[in-house]
Amino acid sequence: QVQTVESGGGVVQAGGSLRLSCTVSGFVFRNYAMGWFRQAPGKERTFVAYIDWSGQTTHYADSVKGRFTISRDNAKNTVYLQMNSLKPEDTAVYYCGRNRRGSYVSNSDIYDRWGQGTQVTVSS
Repeated sequence: QVQTVESGGGVVQAGGSLRLSCTVSGFVFRNYAMGWFRQAPGKERTFVAYIDWSGQTTHYADSVKGRFTISRDNAKNTVYLQMNSLKPEDTAVYYCGRNRRGSYVSNSDIYDRWGQGTQVTVSS
């Protein structure tokens, strides 16, 4: 059974940090690239970060570049998102998904196995 569980969200003041985790089961994690996306109320789900199967190649949305870092531990079937210098506009539900293509794409249609998401709220 495929399962994806995001965790680590919370309420933080602007300038603070959070580390999100996404642990998966039900497929061979090390064979797949992964991505983090976020969705604010009333808005579409948007791309945040991508990491290839090995962890060697990453891509970021311009809005988070230099502040967020994606990483993975294939032994733990887990992908992480370290978020620093958080801003109120980072407030959203954060989701991780499996990249079905392998190569970098920012289109959420190419991702599946979404979890329930974890809420991040940044207060000003």
